[in-house]
Amino acid sequence: MSEPEPEVDDRPTVRQLAFLAIPGLIIGVLAGLLLAGITKSAHWLEHIVWETVPHQLGVEADSSLWIIIALTATGLAIGLVVWLFPGHAGDDPATTHMVSKPPALIALPGIALAVILALAGGVSLGPENPTIAVAVGLAVWIGARFMPKTPPQTLVLIAASAVIGALFGSPVAAALLLTEMVASLKRGGLLWDRLFGPIVAAAAGGITTSLLGEGLPLPKLPAYELTNPIDLLTGSAIGLVAAVLGLGAAVALPAAHRALHSLRHPVLYLGVGGLLLGVLGAIGGPITLFKGADQSVELVDNAATYTAGDLTLILFVKIIALLVASAASFRGGRIFPALFIGIAAGLLAHALFPAVPLTLAVSAAVLGFVLAVARDGWLAIFIAAVIAGGGSILGPLCIMVLPVWLLVARAPEMIVKVRGPKSADAGATPAQT
Repeated sequence: MSEPEPEVDDRPTVRQLAFLAIPGLIIGVLAGLLLAGITKSAHWLEHIVWETVPHQLGVEADSSLWIIIALTATGLAIGLVVWLFPGHAGDDPATTHMVSKPPALIALPGIALAVILALAGGVSLGPENPTIAVAVGLAVWIGARFMPKTPPQTLVLIAASAVIGALFGSPVAAALLLTEMVASLKRGGLLWDRLFGPIVAAAAGGITTSLLGEGLPLPKLPAYELTNPIDLLTGSAIGLVAAVLGLGAAVALPAAHRALHSLRHPVLYLGVGGLLLGVLGAIGGPITLFKGADQSVELVDNAATYTAGDLTLILFVKIIALLVASAASFRGGRIFPALFIGIAAGLLAHALFPAVPLTLAVSAAVLGFVLAVARDGWLAIFIAAVIAGGGSILGPLCIMVLPVWLLVARAPEMIVKVRGPKSADAGATPAQT
């Protein structure tokens, strides 16, 4: 009988893990600075577009006329960037997940400019996807020159988690999202060995943006305690309805993408997309513009002034705006508008059924819509818990997510599938926005 071969311990040593903290810290701080730079640039340009210029023209910034003009101009401007900039501002975001292959270095300036224009112009998308793309591209380029022994996939995970940590001001969201990404790699070893560098980067990115005053604005919701088991059924039902709305957008995306891209030229399909977003903004009002973070706080703070009809209009206008912005290939992510849509759906549920606790309704709807759009249970639970203030809502959310996951698990994703070598999503994470 042959002797059994000794087991080989291929886990990284403590020394190797410690060295991962160095690129983690560097990339984390740089990602925080990158996100802050994009956000502050967008705020500066937003002030010009929505205050200075309409004031000089004698036009009300929240008028239907200016909303249509501003968003159409935004679409045309981004179309010019996609058309004229080297690298065409990266791959079509409708065909890629939140973390995809590193874009070419030459495409990074166009990606950054396109997302700044989108954020400033009021497009219903967030900064996460393009910021991650830029951070990943820079990290892989820097790593190839100064850290050649660090695998590119590790740098991708570190850069992506740094941006996610910077977005939410916490490494927890990155840790939860990375469990899905790391699991998809199908490699052995301890999970925390592979999460060590990315978590350092996420913490550094979160601290950097917090110090720069770019934290995530959160609505103020009443404290919630589970006192009635029926809340679990009610919350699950709200989550399922919200998820159905998200799946409706996912099913409609490929057809909307084909329709807009039948115009073939980026200036045309982005210009028409901007015009459609302007019309939607004129219908729904300024509350339905932009990525939705600040608008979520405004919506909750003024919830008593909205009727169920108002909330229904806001909800569906924002869903269609998210669909149009995604189909027209505006550069941006879907998490922040999904958050706004979930909050609007929760407020509507509470308005229709006042006996349902407000915080339960909002957190359940956020859970359902984010899960349908992002297709990541951990991320959906985290965002819903953060919106609700965490703590006691976490346990109910872990129950409510189960039926919602059964609904969305095999349903169409909110992404346009591209066959053959044109696909830009090889090796991507299942989580997208």
